[in-house]
Amino acid sequence: MSVPEQLEAVDTLVEYLKTALAEKNWDELSRLNELVKPTIEPVMAALEAGELSPEPVRERLAALQTFCDRANISANEAKAEAQKALKGVNQNRSAAKAYQNVSLNRPK
Repeated sequence: MSVPEQLEAVDTLVEYLKTALAEKNWDELSRLNELVKPTIEPVMAALEAGELSPEPVRERLAALQTFCDRANISANEAKAEAQKALKGVNQNRSAAKAYQNVSLNRPK
């Protein structure tokens, strides 16, 4: 893989990650997350070997970091929404159970 292809692979991965996040496709995000390290490692090796200048690598790492920050915020928001929905379900279940208990214990 040539150096430009290595940087292009990072750019492509970041775009795929952004798309998955925009679609809130958590399964795809998880799958793509597993590709981050194998995509970055060749870039870092090329940087250490002096085959890449630091600035393009820094730009891509900054873009990846920005994405990770946004993904973390979005994941926390999704988690909060899920917890709120679950709390509502639990409240409805409790109300239904209380109603059932009252109905079953009603004198006949």
